Amino acid sequence: MRSDRLLATLLLLQTYGRMSATDLAGRLEVSTRTIYRDVDALGAAGVPVYTERGRLGGVALVPGYRTDASGLTADEARALFVFAGRDASAAVGLDAALSSALRKLMSALPAAQRPDVDRARERVIVDPRHWGRQAEHLPHLDLLQQAVWTDRRVRVTYLRSDQVAGVDRPGSYTLDPYGLLVKAGVWYLIAAHRGDTRIFRVSRVDRVTLLRQPATRPAELDLEAEWRRLQRVDERREGVAIVFRVRSARTAMLFRMCRFAMTTQPQVDRDHDAEGWDTVAVSFRVEAEAVAMLLAFAADVEVVSPGSLRRSLRDRAREVVRLYS
Repeated sequence: MRSDRLLATLLLLQTYGRMSATDLAGRLEVSTRTIYRDVDALGAAGVPVYTERGRLGGVALVPGYRTDASGLTADEARALFVFAGRDASAAVGLDAALSSALRKLMSALPAAQRPDVDRARERVIVDPRHWGRQAEHLPHLDLLQQAVWTDRRVRVTYLRSDQVAGVDRPGSYTLDPYGLLVKAGVWYLIAAHRGDTRIFRVSRVDRVTLLRQPATRPAELDLEAEWRRLQRVDERREGVAIVFRVRSARTAMLFRMCRFAMTTQPQVDRDHDAEGWDTVAVSFRVEAEAVAMLLAFAADVEVVSPGSLRRSLRDRAREVVRLYS
């Protein structure tokens, strides 16, 4: 474990330059006394590392010194090469950079680790997209990426879904971009609108203007923590409570297809009055989503309540009949 920590110390100093012993100790979760002992050990091993006292002092490497050691264990190397997000990197134009970085990393790995990495890449496929979902059209992702990289404010026209009218209504927003998120193959922009952090689906952005003003970004912003907070807010939404009957043979498939749209755990009862049917009580995020998903099961699903959902399903079914009659 100490050898791993020594290598981690070396790589941190290469990456960040001069660092205080307190900062190093916090990152490596050890005491400052341990850091000073590790610095002595690195020096004894021939690494040109030194310390300076005072307010502007710290631990540093002699300028120009670098090591080619990657510092990766065999498991870490396998994980990096197998799970490197090629789909995500291609979407933001970084696929060539990722391939180049992986090639350089491969050359830096010890020769004994390279066969393990090759075997892992040949035996594991990672596809983050859901079954049946086509890749989204993202004409504005490049410009949003530029805004995120350069901390520039943007004005966007965003298509919000009107569940009642069944249409998309455009709205104009001036945003301070915080970052981009890809979840299950879908890209989102995390940004502040009038100081309120929100999530915008990139495929629903209809127009983007990169403004001259710099984006306002909180100094202590932790993007991952902010994303977890937004998820918790989304999970607390009650959604639309629905009761429906489904043929028992189709229940498991329905749950698999609809699980990402459900906001509560389905409650299932066997329908004793009609053998071969289940009665399910669950909440969906929005009614329009329930219409689209439940209609796919045709006569194998019958909605009991609410009445508005029954009427929406009836009207949509009539549209389909008119189209094909």
